[in-house]
Amino acid sequence: MMMVEVTSVAGSALPVAALADHLRLSRGFADDGSQDGQLESCLRAAASAIEARTGKALFRRRFALTLVHWQEDDAHVLPLAPVDSIDSVKLISRAGAETVVAETDYDLCPDLHAPTLVARGRKLPSPSQGGTIEVEFTAGFSADWADLPADLKQAMLILGGAFWGQDMDPEKGVPFAVSVLLEPYRALRLRGVSP
Repeated sequence: MMMVEVTSVAGSALPVAALADHLRLSRGFADDGSQDGQLESCLRAAASAIEARTGKALFRRRFALTLVHWQEDDAHVLPLAPVDSIDSVKLISRAGAETVVAETDYDLCPDLHAPTLVARGRKLPSPSQGGTIEVEFTAGFSADWADLPADLKQAMLILGGAFWGQDMDPEKGVPFAVSVLLEPYRALRLRGVSP
């Protein structure tokens, strides 16, 4: 399995001014924007770290997931949430020929932790021997900063500030406040105990 971003977060969606205020960078000085690039980098790093820790896309964008087979014959849990839509499903032969799967053959079962692509019939179409499956989907809480959940916004500012000050301790991981804010978004993993 391999997943890549098809579209990226626009710089205008990132709260550079909010992070500058959070860090109190502009107190008593005119803002000439000279630090905006570094602030944006810190915010991108913070968003990436939060997404990796939670399995949730903060900003809405498109992703492409490449698979060699489905998890189940009739369903596949997508690795990122929340998913707004399945944009396309393609079967790609070993020679590179693409076959678009009809939208009538599958549905999206939305879920905050485990959005699932499910077959409308008995099973999902499979690729030929040596072929792959490509699923393009749109995921994310919001297209812009204003509509993100408040706790995720606060976590992003705190973590962006930690990256700015470079006071991250690799042995301690993310700041405790960020961990607390992200806890509701982390998927609960249950494991059976073998005798």
